[in-house]
Amino acid sequence: MLSEYPSRIVKLRDNARFNTICIHGGQTPDPSTGAIVTPIYQTSTYVQVELGVHKGYEYARTGNPTRSALEGNLAAIEGGKAAFGFASGMAATGAVMTLLQAGDHVVVTDNLYGGTYRLFEHVLRKYQLDFTYADTSNLDEITRAITPATRLLFLETPTNPSLRLTNIAGASTLAHEHGIAVVVDNTFASPYVQRPLDFGADLVIHSTTKFLNGHSDSVGGAVIAVRDDHIEWLTFIQNAEGAIIGPMDAWLVLRGTKTLPLRMERHNTNALAMAEYLEGHPKVASVIYPGLPSHPQHELAQIQMRGFGGLLAFMMGSQERARTLLNNVRLMALAESLGGVETLISHPATMTHAAVPAERRLQIGITDDMIRLSVGVEDLDDLKEDIGQALDRV
Repeated sequence: MLSEYPSRIVKLRDNARFNTICIHGGQTPDPSTGAIVTPIYQTSTYVQVELGVHKGYEYARTGNPTRSALEGNLAAIEGGKAAFGFASGMAATGAVMTLLQAGDHVVVTDNLYGGTYRLFEHVLRKYQLDFTYADTSNLDEITRAITPATRLLFLETPTNPSLRLTNIAGASTLAHEHGIAVVVDNTFASPYVQRPLDFGADLVIHSTTKFLNGHSDSVGGAVIAVRDDHIEWLTFIQNAEGAIIGPMDAWLVLRGTKTLPLRMERHNTNALAMAEYLEGHPKVASVIYPGLPSHPQHELAQIQMRGFGGLLAFMMGSQERARTLLNNVRLMALAESLGGVETLISHPATMTHAAVPAERRLQIGITDDMIRLSVGVEDLDDLKEDIGQALDRV
């Protein structure tokens, strides 16, 4: 089956460095015109030269040159062997879960995105998949959660929104000793900050909507794989289920990855400065950010991350105090999502994690006074002034 789709398979990194790969990986000038930017192939089908003879593409659900360029680009960026573009991050997660069958068990990071929890609990349990949620920052908890039926370890690191970290190398070694595949949702970090495959993971998931696109104007998802059996199945399921990323969205993400290193450097710098500012503010109860020495896994962050990412969370002491701040920001946008050039501020308990039962939210540290901040690339002084004036009203 692999030979049917040779354009999906890319070599692992040669001597090119990360910034160069982001711009050139998976892409060549358009052969018909020399255009340096990959065209948007907005087509549903392809004319065959003669019966049974085509130019590598037959039908747009199965393959599209713009999507192929993006898939090659993302595979190279993450250091994988192949990548697959999907209509959303949740579609990408759903595709990975089709590697399993009824009766299989999955160990999952307990503090994960609410939409992933909803998919697992309210959809996939209907198909006899079983899930155990564990604090995967503790390798002993992973060990205790593993059963003879465990087939997958699903990690989110840093977690959304509590920014808890999992030791990817340690967790991968542990899982592989039990014959368990490891998937990492790398959306929060981006491949600039963290490359899970380098630490032993088997699969990486992204919502390309976030840092990879970076401009809040596209929705998409991706899976990056290294194992041939995973690549073969994902090739099949992407075509069979058809939840593909469209050519326009693929093109937008390709535009985004070209500036990923530049944007992430600013995200990292601004987020660290905002975390330090908030940690020192008398009206803020506490701040969670891997770049702060106060973070319990700060040392791990220094080992497996390059910079500490653009996300932070902080507590205001009560939901009413949080509401006052959220309703009074001016430059920052009160909105779901993350990873765009603009700063977004949100209330996880009523927005991104509303699908998670209240008692469970408390168990995993999502309190009603928690605020999540996706720090953009604006001028840092403007961001401080905006949140400062909102804090003055608390």
